[in-house]
Amino acid sequence: MITIQKRNSLIIAAVIGEFTLSDYKSFEDQVLYQSTFEGKVNVVVDLRDMIDYTVDVAWEDIKFMHEHGNDFSHIAIVTDNQWQAWSAWISNLFIDAEVVVFDDYDKAINWVTREGSSSAAS
Repeated sequence: MITIQKRNSLIIAAVIGEFTLSDYKSFEDQVLYQSTFEGKVNVVVDLRDMIDYTVDVAWEDIKFMHEHGNDFSHIAIVTDNQWQAWSAWISNLFIDAEVVVFDDYDKAINWVTREGSSSAAS
């Protein structure tokens, strides 16, 4: 399951339990909508409560990031799982955004909002 919140120019997605293709499609729709109307997207993805993900999610993530990697400005990944952190760093090779992994949610929010607002001011 995924919850998606929008705060000004920030998308906050939290994955709870199993991350499914349907969940990922909801995330994609929100990113595409925001990038179309507001420009580059700042995102916080909270994976602390994710138990598992389906293989089709991994494949969809690769395809989406390849096609829309330039739609992102700053991405904060919140996780304490080393494999998820490693995966986030690998995906950084395919997108034109700054990706930082945090183990603290509040620090992630502070970083992405501070960085996102400073890049918008540039």
